[in-house]
Amino acid sequence: MLVVGGYGTVGGDLTRLAAPSWPLLLTGRTPEKGQALADEVGAEVRRWDLSDPEPFAAKVRAVISTVNDPDDRVMLAAVRGGVPYVDITRWTARLQRATAVAAVNPPKAPVLLSSSWMGGVSALVTAALAAELGGASGVQIAIRYDLKDRAGTDSVEFMDRLGLDYEVTENGQRRMIMPLSDAGFVQIGEHRTKVARIDTPEQFTLPLVLGLDTAITRIGFSANSSTSTLLALKKTGFFRWGRGDAFEKTRRGMLYSPGEGGSALLRIDVRGRGGERATAVVKDAAGQAHLTALGGLLGLRRVLGADGAEAPTGVVFPEMTPVPQDVVSALEKAGVEVTVS
Repeated sequence: MLVVGGYGTVGGDLTRLAAPSWPLLLTGRTPEKGQALADEVGAEVRRWDLSDPEPFAAKVRAVISTVNDPDDRVMLAAVRGGVPYVDITRWTARLQRATAVAAVNPPKAPVLLSSSWMGGVSALVTAALAAELGGASGVQIAIRYDLKDRAGTDSVEFMDRLGLDYEVTENGQRRMIMPLSDAGFVQIGEHRTKVARIDTPEQFTLPLVLGLDTAITRIGFSANSSTSTLLALKKTGFFRWGRGDAFEKTRRGMLYSPGEGGSALLRIDVRGRGGERATAVVKDAAGQAHLTALGGLLGLRRVLGADGAEAPTGVVFPEMTPVPQDVVSALEKAGVEVTVS
């Protein structure tokens, strides 16, 4: 099993989760940084810098990417090698591009684009609630981003997209909206959290897969003041004129101050086709990186048919899980608290 970025923040958690099940090969730009982890879990570590045009070759059973792959090098290597591939790091535009690339280079093994929030967990839980209701017409997802949690440098990449309008589906109509619009408060677990719109891939895939007429995702931070600061900056136009490489450190530095640990917390509200509703609050005390890694692990098991279900073919998304009723129990077995009401 090849874990690209296998000793980063999310990659390291994924490596520890996957090590009991499969022999692992970890790659990254500086393999010496991953040697201790490789020794800990009995894995091999090699160098693969995705910005380096030099080809990479390895005989593996599957590939999962936990780092940005802007040129689709990892995906294309997996597709051309005929091995299953999972990606948990793409924002919506890159996921759409990956889908097009896979159409031009038809895969012989499954390609799972599992970049919905927390490695596909948001989409998986939505699918589970929809199945419980006998179908769904809408979903609203509210995320509480813990600023004290462990985080890699790419964890606040969404800051680079706050100046770009994006498409959503609401009431059966597709329309463009501004990031950080539609702000308000949502009760997420024990926390009254100020949230606002953010571009995430499940808002693109859920209407396609589940036939939803509305899919909305909002994000807020563990300090409501941080959310208010971003909203104030939006009013100045900063995320429009402050786009580009020159302001990248400034943008990301506003939120990137990782701590020793925190919790992953999100709320998912699904509306059934008859108006009935179901809500799930998902909490992982092990943190956001752990929950993202767990989403990746579930994705690996899916493309390998490791849970008894037949492995998929072609390009798939996490909410296309064949047994959505098993999602909550799988998360709970991994130590995640899921409260459904």
